[in-house]
Amino acid sequence: MSIRSGSPKTKPRRRRGRGHACRQPLGFNLLLAALLSLASPGAAGADNMPPAFAMPDPATAPPMAVLLPAPEERIAAAIASLDELGRDMQERTGIPGLAIAVVHKGQTVYARGFGARAVGRMARVDADTVFLLASLSKPVGATVVATQVDAGRVAWDSPVREFLPWFDMGDPWIDEHVTIGDLYAHRSGLPDHAGDDLEDIGFGRRAVLERLSLLPKGDFRVDYAYTNFGLTAAAEAVATAAGADWADLSEAVLYGPLGMTSTSSRHADYMARENRAASHVIVEGEYRVADRRQPDAQSPAGGVSSSANDMARWMTMVLGRGTAQSGPLISEEALAPALSAQVIRGAPMDISARPGGYGFGFNVDTRLTGRVRLSHSGAFALGASTSLAMAPDLDLGIVVLTNAPPTGAAEAITASFLDRAEIGADSRDWLAAYAPIMASLIAPVGRLVGVAPPADAAPAGPAATYVGAYDNAYFGPASVTETTGSLVLRLGPEGRELPMRHWDGDSFVVYPVTENQPAGSVSLVEFIATPGEPGMTLRVEHLNGEGLGVFRRRE
Repeated sequence: MSIRSGSPKTKPRRRRGRGHACRQPLGFNLLLAALLSLASPGAAGADNMPPAFAMPDPATAPPMAVLLPAPEERIAAAIASLDELGRDMQERTGIPGLAIAVVHKGQTVYARGFGARAVGRMARVDADTVFLLASLSKPVGATVVATQVDAGRVAWDSPVREFLPWFDMGDPWIDEHVTIGDLYAHRSGLPDHAGDDLEDIGFGRRAVLERLSLLPKGDFRVDYAYTNFGLTAAAEAVATAAGADWADLSEAVLYGPLGMTSTSSRHADYMARENRAASHVIVEGEYRVADRRQPDAQSPAGGVSSSANDMARWMTMVLGRGTAQSGPLISEEALAPALSAQVIRGAPMDISARPGGYGFGFNVDTRLTGRVRLSHSGAFALGASTSLAMAPDLDLGIVVLTNAPPTGAAEAITASFLDRAEIGADSRDWLAAYAPIMASLIAPVGRLVGVAPPADAAPAGPAATYVGAYDNAYFGPASVTETTGSLVLRLGPEGRELPMRHWDGDSFVVYPVTENQPAGSVSLVEFIATPGEPGMTLRVEHLNGEGLGVFRRRE
């Protein structure tokens, strides 16, 4: 791994929770949750311990032999347990619907749906029901890139500027050297979830990518920070090299050849499917249809929709090292770098813990048995949670798709299944382990959540003190207007409205509901007078995660 020396970079600010503007956006960094599966298993109990293993035969063992075998009978028993496991997870979490598929030795050996496509409707989920994949789009998209590596149009180490001459990282040296692989491995120096806050207020793909240069940066090829729009920039470079739109390219080189007839990288296609799982959110303790998440701006990172059966076809190709049932699709030489650890995701939680790696769009980890695990999770606070895991040396993979915000059910099913396939028992209650982490990912954000308004609040100034147009280099223009005696904050290219409620003096609150500010979030809006300068500046809490949420009033 090359490391650039030179002037120090500003380190990105640490964020609490999931880290989207005071927390990490769900577009997908569930890597904290994934770390749980790297830890040593808890005691399974004497009755559940797997039988002693025999040393592999050196004459027939694969080159990277794992000493703990997984007999076919054990794998079959794990598959047979999925009906009960799926029902159990649905009952424990209340999620409306889910679908599971398993592939083994080049075949789909299990594919089933559970529950409803949408609450209050009769249609049931089956193995062909289409779900939002969220960040499972990243490994899928990485295989699209691998087809173009194979075709000679790009290489994993191709500089992005070779295809996107306008792409700007804010540092001339990095601008010229950042590669497709750097962005797919989240090692570009962009801060965590860079640009997601711009998507939240309505900016499209090109506008978000053009503003990434304004963000504070970490160290190039040193810091790992998960970014939807960094990866999207790399995919845009690949699509440009191919002379095609990303969605068209994905269809032509991957979905079509694999027979993934229900898969698309366009949200309109998902919404038009007859057999579609609606996305849900929780309102007053109950799941309700939302269908609010529109991820086209970050399509390569989070905008794919697919079914369990289609994802099984894709996993079969990945586990086949680029070869599907229909024949070779990607050379192993082009695909292998994506499936190999390119960066360590972070320091282990303990010296006894296994480090977690990230390839190009794939988590690459070591299971408790010593086996390599390729995996990813995906989630939208506005209504999707997904997980996949593959054990290459067993030629075994599982994918779980759900139509609800993250509860831990998808990850718990994949973790339990691999435990059962390898050791014959769950190493822990995986839902109990994941649930509290997932709850924090979709909790309301803002330092005034749950805080009562001050009883002795100072009065606000005259409306004219606040009304006006404001500018911000990163977020663009904003305005404050007075409507029927109340102030309204408008943000983004579409002027999305946030009614303002007075809090104290020159401070107000707004209640954003976006992918990164779930329902119940509270954002403090402060008007700040600067001595010697006319008018007020405006600071918006939920846009200030990187210290860029200050808008200056136009004269």
